[in-house]
Amino acid sequence: MKWFRLAGLGLALALTGCASSPVVDNGDWHYPAMAVPLQPSLQQEIQLARIDQLLRRSDIDDDIRAKMFYERGLINDSLGLRDLARLDFNQSLALKPDQAEVFNILGVYYTQSREYDAAYEAFDSTLELAPNNQFALRNRAIALYYGGRYELAHADIQAHFQDEPSDPYRAIWLYLIESEYSPSVAKENLKDIYSERDDEWGWELVGMFLEEYSDQEFFQRILKQTRNNTLLAERLTEAYFYLGKRYQAEGDFPNAISLYKLAMAGNVYEYVEHRYALLELGRIFQQAQAEAQAKKVTQ
Repeated sequence: MKWFRLAGLGLALALTGCASSPVVDNGDWHYPAMAVPLQPSLQQEIQLARIDQLLRRSDIDDDIRAKMFYERGLINDSLGLRDLARLDFNQSLALKPDQAEVFNILGVYYTQSREYDAAYEAFDSTLELAPNNQFALRNRAIALYYGGRYELAHADIQAHFQDEPSDPYRAIWLYLIESEYSPSVAKENLKDIYSERDDEWGWELVGMFLEEYSDQEFFQRILKQTRNNTLLAERLTEAYFYLGKRYQAEGDFPNAISLYKLAMAGNVYEYVEHRYALLELGRIFQQAQAEAQAKKVTQ
């Protein structure tokens, strides 16, 4: 395959942070739109210090202590301190095992680390404790998608989409999952959903998948509509991740790699698009290795 000639150098450089080629080399733009990466705030640091002090007290019951571990875990998660956050969430569960929201976020962590069976169990626990938890239903669908269990993933994401068909992000994940076994049908379904869109920002992402405008126009829309740096970082995280998914589906792996790296550049750690960008990079690298090995065998 043509792109495979880049595997020895391009993939290695991109995955180690040394690639410097433009994201899209179509003559329209060469330098990606960027926000100032988000930084820890003084409020977050103060909250961490207060929780640390409270956890040292001996007169706190287990329910309150479990809540504090959970709150500290959320702050650590928002700062990208995933291992510390995961430790806090596990300590919270050890003190109070019936916390649906803790199982949900642990399921996301398991998905990120490709521990899919553990992820399914965590989301199942969330839904047993809170059957109407739509976040857990979506997250389980995504875990099943990354685990290659597309029929089960579709059942979950279809139920999630039907709960709120006006949500563009539900439409996107429905499309991504349907594309795994019927790309043409998935595209037609997405077009039908897009025709009923409103003015919510997420529909710009859907339009990008449908190529309603060029990549240059897509980023011009983002920059024109967004003045606040935090909001810009959030939107670019989503934009780069989903554009990366589109390029990856088209077989353009070098640009997909660059886009996934850009999706992580804003430090928007809480967004699923940031969480799964690294997972997508790993999937591309594994695919490259598998195809390289297959090529050697046939030579």
